[in-house]
Amino acid sequence: MIESDIQIATIADIQIAETILGDGIPIVMLHGWGANIQLMLPLAQRLAPLGYRIYIPDFPGFGQSQNPPTAWGVSDYTNFILKFLDYHRLEKVYIFSHSFGGRISLVLGAEHPKRILKMVLADSAGVRPISSTQGQLRLKTYRFVLNSLNRIGMGAQASQLRDWYSERYGSADYKAAHGVMRETFVKVVNEDLLPYAARIRSSTLLLWGDQDEDTPLWQGQLLEKTIPDAGLVTFEGVGHYSYLERLNETVRIVDHFFKN
Repeated sequence: MIESDIQIATIADIQIAETILGDGIPIVMLHGWGANIQLMLPLAQRLAPLGYRIYIPDFPGFGQSQNPPTAWGVSDYTNFILKFLDYHRLEKVYIFSHSFGGRISLVLGAEHPKRILKMVLADSAGVRPISSTQGQLRLKTYRFVLNSLNRIGMGAQASQLRDWYSERYGSADYKAAHGVMRETFVKVVNEDLLPYAARIRSSTLLLWGDQDEDTPLWQGQLLEKTIPDAGLVTFEGVGHYSYLERLNETVRIVDHFFKN
């Protein structure tokens, strides 16, 4: 197995952690929300000996990288990855991404097709989840009351309401994030990236666990229908980290897809 060392680089005035391993065809791996380099390494260490040079950054705000200077959206992370490619003088690359990393891949594939050869998206985020009628009404009511409190100068009460609502209804990822990364999370999850998916020109392979509860299988099926040149491989009996739970199969599939 090829060993890897974590290095620190400064890109766009942000110190980030990165690791590079192997020699050959360039692959950039983009991890999920709350994850880091370590969750990409099992796959990278298996692929590298097959003739790949693999670049894995910790996104700003994750792992050992510094936080972004302000709350970032998907476009900001996409611009960062473009600077990451330029920093390493990578003109065209293959992409493997998981979950949140898939959001960036969708925008990259649509906006910068000349930089992308092929993409693999594993349990990708980017499709807006279906909200129940009750949930939509609750959110609408919350926003109305919150705006009303702010409008009449009751900022302290608005802050208390915001804290209560976040604790009661916020996701685990939202609760785990703090400061600028909590604001980043809100910006990111509210972006519907399906219009970008429709503009992707690179061949795209989707890997999905049929028991994924974070990005359910129907989202992968919708992406397959939306991306012009896409195929979907479903792993039975596994969840959101399907590429790790089916590591041997993932290595074979990705290697075949990238080389053919």
